[in-house]
Amino acid sequence: MSVEESTLSAVERIWWVYMVRAENGHLYTGISVDPERRFLQHQSGKGARFFNRSPAAALVWRRSCAGHGNALRQERAIKALTRKAKECLIDQPDGDLSVGPKG
Repeated sequence: MSVEESTLSAVERIWWVYMVRAENGHLYTGISVDPERRFLQHQSGKGARFFNRSPAAALVWRRSCAGHGNALRQERAIKALTRKAKECLIDQPDGDLSVGPKG
């Protein structure tokens, strides 16, 4: 694959923001082009140190994003939410992710 092809592939990829519940109940938020593969990596102990204390138990939420930059912004917004707000997202996966003031 040429550099041009790999660059084009990276631009065309669908990025996802996702949440994984650890066995202790804590939630991890991350981004990936393949959240299922990334979850399996988390389960096997590769990747985020977050799971050193408690293994990954379930991929509980994911949403596609319009590019890498958008995925990073959504990840940051979700990480700023309270646990209760994150649980609401999980319970209503099609809900709007609005964290700023309305109006």
